[in-house]
Amino acid sequence: MGIINKTLRDFSNQKVSRRKFMQAGSALGIASAAPGLLVGSAAQAAMPVKGGHLSVAMPHGSSSDSTDPIQLISGHSIMMFYSIHNTLTEVTPDGQLVPLLAESYEPGADPTEWIFKLRSGVTFHNGKSVTSDDVITSISRHIGEDSASSMKAFIENVDSITKDGDLVEKFKLTEGNVDFPVILSDSVLSILPSKDGAIEAFDVGCGVYRLVEFQPGQYSKYERYADHYKTDRGFLDTAELLTIADATARQNALITGEVDVVGDVDRATAERLGATADIDILNVQSPKHYTFPMRVDLPPFDNNHVRMALKLSIDREAVLETILSGYGSLGNDQPISPNNRYFNHELEQRVYDPEKAKWHLKQAGLDSLEVELSAADNLYKGATDTAVLYSEHAKASGINIIPNQVPDDGYWKDVWLQHPWCASYWSGRPTEDWMFTQAYSGSSNWNETYWKNERFDELLVAAKSELDEDKRRQMYWEMQALVRDDGGAVIASFANHVSGVSSRAGIPEVVAGNWNYDGYKLIERWWNKG
Repeated sequence: MGIINKTLRDFSNQKVSRRKFMQAGSALGIASAAPGLLVGSAAQAAMPVKGGHLSVAMPHGSSSDSTDPIQLISGHSIMMFYSIHNTLTEVTPDGQLVPLLAESYEPGADPTEWIFKLRSGVTFHNGKSVTSDDVITSISRHIGEDSASSMKAFIENVDSITKDGDLVEKFKLTEGNVDFPVILSDSVLSILPSKDGAIEAFDVGCGVYRLVEFQPGQYSKYERYADHYKTDRGFLDTAELLTIADATARQNALITGEVDVVGDVDRATAERLGATADIDILNVQSPKHYTFPMRVDLPPFDNNHVRMALKLSIDREAVLETILSGYGSLGNDQPISPNNRYFNHELEQRVYDPEKAKWHLKQAGLDSLEVELSAADNLYKGATDTAVLYSEHAKASGINIIPNQVPDDGYWKDVWLQHPWCASYWSGRPTEDWMFTQAYSGSSNWNETYWKNERFDELLVAAKSELDEDKRRQMYWEMQALVRDDGGAVIASFANHVSGVSSRAGIPEVVAGNWNYDGYKLIERWWNKG
């Protein structure tokens, strides 16, 4: 922490560059969580206070949002699910996996069997007790050939779920998975109330807060559930989550006091916003990364020489400085960040090389290339600007990238997974297996590049059950190399989570970085200072 405090002081006195400041802050992060750096009116540290209200604004939200976790589309839904529901396990702000709705969990004779014991006395917001039947019904609906769940690829190897009384369930897997308890911390796998083998209500949970009102694409409102078992969180009486797509409008809402917290602050104006009275900038190092996924099942992206030419035609340093204003780090066309446990630090950093890109085009039988790249303004701040900047970079390679600006609403339904090439982003995942399985396995519903690599999928299965640390590391290292050199994703940068925070908001000493908004659990972890 000393280097952070010293660098913060030096930065505020203009003794070091923004880039050096960001590098010093990033150096102390871990894969799923990192201490938040506060830059602005005052560093915050105080004991939680019960009562009051907080209003949070984020850019994410869609008119297609639903209370059904299987229909998850946006970050708004993730925070809603984590606020009103519970999962069997959770990742703490400091990156530890702990039981949540489960009181305990343990493997059987090997990692093909896992036994979970539920907390007793836990109730849903409608008064119904949480039992093993609810767990079985909630998890089983994500399994099966017809499942549209984003978590299908993770739990399709669940062969059976059986109960031993009302509070114990046994998961039998077709293959071992040492990371299985981590998977069950995802919001999509929230435990819902059931009746006769079917979900009874999607908007009723057993979380710290109950859902009072929900208008998809606009807002959701919450009130504390008095009978919740968590005594170390749930400080607010009420909370509100707003979708405000425009970054300027979000920041103005913070300045005028309409909201208390805004996410995805415009990094170009973050320093100026932090100089505003009673506003701090919270900067959290994270595994979040911005991608340009090419659908490798469609020409011209079905040719790896074309993919390599495009990967070599983006100036990553320029993207980091111009788009992220230094609030991040360089990407290397694979999604595992330097803070992950099995990050392959021996992979050479890919650099901007138009001449080498031209060589790859020639190997593909092309002298030039013209492709369209779809992006939306509020997909993330700078998405369309990055597409334009990328277009300028690629000209030196003989590539004409045509930026295609599309509407914000409906992007995840109509553009992502649909257009041949588009902008996207991932918040990162707690483990390598999670990230690779969800975004790159051949069977995933969220494989945005449609990339299928037999060797990669073999390694992915083998690594799940490998208990030898060195062997497992080598497997994940090889997978990173395969994605980098054969996959369809252009990953130019990792982005820190940058939020604007009113002095009214109480912030925990450690803020999670596994997802934005304190692991999307801001509503239950933060408080109003009164």
